[in-house]
Order: sequence, then C-alpha cells, then structure tokens
Amino acid sequence: MLRSFFRKVKDDQIEKFIEQFQNRETEKLNDFIEQYKPFIATKVSEVCKRKIAPEYDDEFSIGLIAFHEAIEKYTPNKGSNFLSFASLVIKRRVIDYIRKEKKNYGYSLDDREEDMENPYEIKATSEQYQKQIETEQRKEEISHYTEKLKEFGITMLDLTEHCPKHKDARETSLHIAKMILKHENLKRQLFDKKKLPIKEVANLVEVSRKTLERNRKYLIALVILLSEDYIYLKEYLKGVEK
Repeated sequence: MLRSFFRKVKDDQIEKFIEQFQNRETEKLNDFIEQYKPFIATKVSEVCKRKIAPEYDDEFSIGLIAFHEAIEKYTPNKGSNFLSFASLVIKRRVIDYIRKEKKNYGYSLDDREEDMENPYEIKATSEQYQKQIETEQRKEEISHYTEKLKEFGITMLDLTEHCPKHKDARETSLHIAKMILKHENLKRQLFDKKKLPIKEVANLVEVSRKTLERNRKYLIALVILLSEDYIYLKEYLKGVEK
C-alpha cells in the first residue's frame, strides 16, 4: 500500500501533495520526505563528489532541510517541476554550507552550479528561487523597519502622508538625514530621546525650523533607513538621490 502511495505521488500527484503540505495538511509529509531521502542523498553527493551517508554526514542534514524548504517555497507553473526546483535548492544550500563551514574541503566549488541537469531548467528554477528569496527578504526588511519606526511613534501610513511631494524637497531631506548620521551628537540625541533635535539641525542647514518640523517624521524615517542594513529598502532612495 505504501509503495503504491509513493508511486502515485512520484508519477502523477506530486504537485497536488506539495500544495497540501503548503496548506498545512501534513499527515503524509514524513512519508513523502522519507521516500525522497535517496533523491536528497544523490543531489548532495553530486555536490560533494562522494557518496553521502545519511546517518553520519552533516551535508545530508543540510540537504534534508533544503528539501523541506523547497516544499514550502515551491510555486507550480513557474517554468520547472518540483524535483528540479528541489534539486536546485538542495545544491545551493549544500554549496553555501561548504563555503561557509569547510573552506579546506579539498576541491573547487566553482563548477558545481554548472554541474546540474538541463541548463535551461536550471535557469528557470534559479530565477524562481531567487525571486522567492528576495520577496521573503523584502518582507523581513519591511517588518523590521516598521518595528523600528514604531519606537519613534511613526507608522508606514505616516510616511505616505508626510513624504514631500516635490523632488527637490525629498533630495534636501535625504541630504539632511545623511548629515545627521555624520554628526554623532545629533545621531545620539535622535536615537536616545526618540526625537529629532530640530534646533541643532536648523543651525547646520539652510532650512527653516518650520520646514524641518513639517518633515520631521520623514526625516526620522530616512535616518533610520540609512542607519540600518536594508539592502532592498534602500533601493527606493535611488530615485531620490541626485
């Protein structure tokens, strides 16, 4: 009976089961992963260039985690089937692990990403995977940024309402935010007191205190954005900078 279940999943219903697992219908998930352990071991072995022992090799554990990650992130009808997508995720994760943890592994990893199935399929799965990773990272950045703004009593809605309408005003605000970060005293006052030191800033820039007060929330938000390691959110500044 179990063998019949595996065959049906493998041949006809794999995407249906993936969808069920993604919807937290996980009754048969362990059986599904158990069936594909040989597949995982094979993909890990292709990266490591040696036979992998599931019981002993850390690389297999990385592959197992990556297979579960692939189940969670797979999107059907995006140019690749699940197993091709899972193969890419497994190999990428194992390569990352080796590069990070085993710098003296004894062989070059330069060609490992090329040493995978059909190159056109690799391109499709790679693009799909990268987009999903970027989407997740963007969400994480937005979530973190939102929490940082809350510390200053600012919401994302505030930013849409207080963002200067004119490009020159946005450029000036960005210049002021960078100036605040360069002055340790101003920066410390802002982050310690959770308030923009308007009087001190006004003494350093050719902008009225009234204008600074009007753009206060936007300025604070810019300083926070510039002070954190937001790879994706900072892309929005490209349209503001001269």
